Amino acid sequence: MLARLEEGFPTDRLSRANLRRLLRHGHASVWVCEQDGVLVGNTVVLYRRGTSVARLYSLVVHPGYLRRGIARALLAAAESEAGKRGCRDLRLEVRPDNLPAIRLYRNGGYAVTGMAGKYYEDGTDALRMCKYLGPVTGAPAGRQRRRLARAAPGATA
Repeated sequence: MLARLEEGFPTDRLSRANLRRLLRHGHASVWVCEQDGVLVGNTVVLYRRGTSVARLYSLVVHPGYLRRGIARALLAAAESEAGKRGCRDLRLEVRPDNLPAIRLYRNGGYAVTGMAGKYYEDGTDALRMCKYLGPVTGAPAGRQRRRLARAAPGATA
């Protein structure tokens, strides 16, 4: 199911094997968003032992469900989980031409910290962004008709 969301991207997709590996190991948290029984978004955050920095590895929303607050809710869940794991910073990379994502991150308190040259499969550079989390508590934001849940280890990709 998660792999189907990735199919909406022409490049830089997470493969079914990568998703399966992320779900099986404790170094990542995967959150999914379901509306009316349909999987409409997910996010993946990576953690490294011995560091207080988490990395937002992927945030995907089905194209038919854009502009409904799903990305914002998934980002809030990712930040909350990272904070609960003791991370003080959440970092990410984003394509410079992905203006909706950049707007989401900036509005959420992320700042550009640099560039990564030829980061993506097609040779495009990436903007590096970071947010200081500090102590994060509470449940992720969301509406009642939306179900946001952490994907269980061993879940199907």
